[in-house]
Amino acid sequence: MRLKTFPGGVHPHDNKRFSASAPIEEMPLPQRVVIPMSQHIGAPSVPIVKVGDEVKAGQKIADAGGFVSIPQHASISGKVTKIDTFPHPSGASALAIEITGDGTDNWIEFADDPNFLDLSADEMKKRIGDAGICGMGGAGFPTLVKLSPPTDKPIDTVILNGVECEPYLTADDRLMLEKTQEVVNGLKILMKVLGAKQGIIGIEANKPDDIAAMKKIMASESRFRVVPLKLQYPQGAEKQLIYAVTRRKVPVGGLPMAVGVVVQNVGTAFAIYEAVRYQKPLVERIISVTGSVVAHPKNLKARIGTSFSDLVEFCGGVSSDPGKIISGGPMMGFALPSLAAPMAKGSSGLVLMSEKESKTLEERNCLRCARCVDVCPMNLLPCQIAQAVKAGALDLALKAGLEDCMKCGSCAYVCPAHIRLVQWIDTGKIQHAEALRGKK
Repeated sequence: MRLKTFPGGVHPHDNKRFSASAPIEEMPLPQRVVIPMSQHIGAPSVPIVKVGDEVKAGQKIADAGGFVSIPQHASISGKVTKIDTFPHPSGASALAIEITGDGTDNWIEFADDPNFLDLSADEMKKRIGDAGICGMGGAGFPTLVKLSPPTDKPIDTVILNGVECEPYLTADDRLMLEKTQEVVNGLKILMKVLGAKQGIIGIEANKPDDIAAMKKIMASESRFRVVPLKLQYPQGAEKQLIYAVTRRKVPVGGLPMAVGVVVQNVGTAFAIYEAVRYQKPLVERIISVTGSVVAHPKNLKARIGTSFSDLVEFCGGVSSDPGKIISGGPMMGFALPSLAAPMAKGSSGLVLMSEKESKTLEERNCLRCARCVDVCPMNLLPCQIAQAVKAGALDLALKAGLEDCMKCGSCAYVCPAHIRLVQWIDTGKIQHAEALRGKK
């Protein structure tokens, strides 16, 4: 059978062997968590607690800061000890709430609703919004907003993203294998909320056990499909995934709703299931702690706000000093100066690479080979955009498609001159955003 895919892309070494066979393991309760107020796209959450307050696990500690925002919840029980700026998993610093645990893991009360699929779409949406769920595999877009398309944009298809095409990461792989029914239940909820007639899950062909498990669960219902996909990065990018499984093309500058589709990560689907059935907020997730210098790579179920240093310590520490620490995957993740930052709702992985693996090669002049053009999944000219930014010609960079670039890193991966194309393009995006703010 010919596997489906998209034009362009690359196939980096996946390095998933470190943690692919490691079952999900529950991380012990951390003594301290730091809950960032910016774990999502949109306005930061607004704290509603003060220093000294006692909180329970699952208790709301911050309101949504606007329509495109989410509330935040305590992931452990204890005392609020600081509300201040802390290191963020993006490599920056941001406002966060520090909670020092009391060791009891005292939760707010939950109510199991076994008839959750009989709830109205509005009640399902309310529970999802109250749970503070955002996208858990990408940019962290608030899920409630994604589930509220305009009435003139009907959704007929929900796609679950089970691709996990970033090298090293295996959290979604283990989740699909170990929590198959729960993920499918999340898909059912999404379809009811959106009134969609078709549910599809796209999974790369290097996960045959996941494909088999999903097909077995979905076999009895014709409205579901499992689509095996070619190993191609960035297969999990929203527009590329939509094209691969439906052959629908999202217009340039458009959103998936323009072609009747909503895409959600499998981890998000699992969180949606727990929110709708148990009214449980998103306070824990699966994260891959992996890489060649991690003593015992694992897939951990850990509380939001747990420090990266605690995660690595639970994995036995490191066999040698890491050459690079990456929050997320090596293609689109964030390089960090230390392990001080906490894991957030969108933290799918923590990768520690050796000095040899992370060696930075000397940048040379462009060879005009066009390899970056050949692999760009957005059909852009990455070298031209980067050169325009370098020259200070932001207008030319915009005309060449600066805003359409998703910074997947495919261009930089294949560049024989080792030009830091993504860094230059990111610089252009920042400059453009600052220019727009200056006009307001």
